[in-house]
This record gives sequence, C-alpha cells and structure tokens, in this order.
Amino acid sequence: MDLSSMLMVFSLVAGSGAFDLGQTTRCVPVPNQMSVCQDVPYSEMRLPNLLGHSSVEEALPRSDEWKTLLHTGCHPQARAFVCSLIAPVCLDRFIQPCRSVCRAVRDSCTPVLACHGHAWPEALNCERFPEQDDTCLTPLPKHISAFSKEFPQPACQSCPPVEEVPTLKTVMDALCLNDFAVKAKISRRRLPSSDPELMVEGHVEFIQRGPLLPYDTSSLLQRWLLINLRCAHTLVRPGRAQLYLITGTMRPNGSIQVSNLFPWLKKDLHITAATRKWKHHKC
Repeated sequence: MDLSSMLMVFSLVAGSGAFDLGQTTRCVPVPNQMSVCQDVPYSEMRLPNLLGHSSVEEALPRSDEWKTLLHTGCHPQARAFVCSLIAPVCLDRFIQPCRSVCRAVRDSCTPVLACHGHAWPEALNCERFPEQDDTCLTPLPKHISAFSKEFPQPACQSCPPVEEVPTLKTVMDALCLNDFAVKAKISRRRLPSSDPELMVEGHVEFIQRGPLLPYDTSSLLQRWLLINLRCAHTLVRPGRAQLYLITGTMRPNGSIQVSNLFPWLKKDLHITAATRKWKHHKC
C-alpha cells in the first residue's frame, strides 16, 4: 500500500461527524478480511461504528488504510485504539477509548504522521473521549508501557546518504563513527499486499551490535522503513531486493538514526574487506 492510501483515511475521518452515540446500531460479525482487527478478543462489532461507517462494505476498505501506520508500531495500543473506533465490541453500550489512551496514541503516532506531512485529525480530538472509567478502553499498565519504551525506537529523520562503491576508508570511518552496523536485505513488493510494501527480508547480520537488541533489530529496521517511506522508496525498485550495510547511532531519547546506507554489491570488495578488518580494527 502506498503512502497516499495510508493517509487517505485521515482526510476521510477529519471530514466525518462520527460520534453520535445515541444512534440505533446493530451487531455484525467482525469480517475475516478486516485483518487489522483479527486479534481483538470478541467476534461481533457494532454498526454504525465510531467513525460513522454504517456497513461492513464501507468499514472494510477504511480499515485497510490504517495498516501502514499500525505496521510502524508507533504505539503499543494503536491497534486497539483503531479497532475500538472502526470495529467496536458489540455490548449494550459503545466502549470508547479512554481520553488517556487517545492522548498516548496521538502523542506517539503524531510524529509519524508529521514525517509524512500530516497532522492528527481534528475528528479524533482526544477531548471528545471520556475520562478513564470502567466503560472505556483503558491504557496499558505502567510496567508494560515502560517496558516497551526501553526498546530502541525508529524515528523520522532526514534521508541518510546512499553511497555506491565506497572506498575502504569511507566504510571504515562510518563503522568508527557510528554506534551500530548491520547487514540487511531490503525488498519491495511490486503488487498490493496485506503486508508492508517494503520489507526487511531474512536474517539481519550484526557487524557492530552496539545498542541494538538481537530479537528486535529486524522489526526495528522494518519500522524505520515505514516511518521514513520517502527515503525508503529510493532504496529498492518495485519487485526487487537489495543487500545493504546500514550504520547508525542512538539518540539521547532512545531513538535510532540511520547514518549511512551502502549497497552491498558482489563486485564491491571494499565493504567486504572493511567488515572483516573491522573485527581487529582500533578507531
């Protein structure tokens, strides 16, 4: 799914007068095709929903437009927040997201939208939602929320340089000046799919691990690609894959910044030589 499709939902929501809780509703099964809400702990949803969609046929394509934003992992409750609006559980009353949940998701996901030139939609003004009580979607326990913040996080940034056929010195300098370096293959789908268009394919190999976590690095790079789509789209042509040496640093706030991307070509012996020499090199 391209960037314009991902952002279409925000313009649609922004023009919606969707919060009439007194309207007559009905219960329908959560459709299997609504993949963003397949993990919710209930099987029926209310229509019209809290975004004003009155039928499954209307809600289903709108739900797809949230996929790319949710794939960025901008907040651990972003998916639950979206599903509480687009596929609210079928009980005797609407279970809205609590105001605190909305604020948390807004504060974490707004930088992703800003990276793509969009603001948080006014129709999802958090002041419209109720204060925390027993009838709204509550925030995660503090210990779970704090744990998620301990992981390195991708951030919006200016596009890092992509240097083809670098010199040995250039690669060595990049390894010395940065906190981490990894070897990763980036692929790009040619046709629409339920998965992200850009993917980190296969195993990520550490050249210099630094602050990265072995079990989270592939996901971290994947999320970086989706947040920085304007940069990522220049890295691989549709239907192709490219191996890269990626270097970067950890910011004081715990986010990562990619500093260099070197296409790792078979004919380029300097990158291979630099990564071997690096094991015994003193900067």
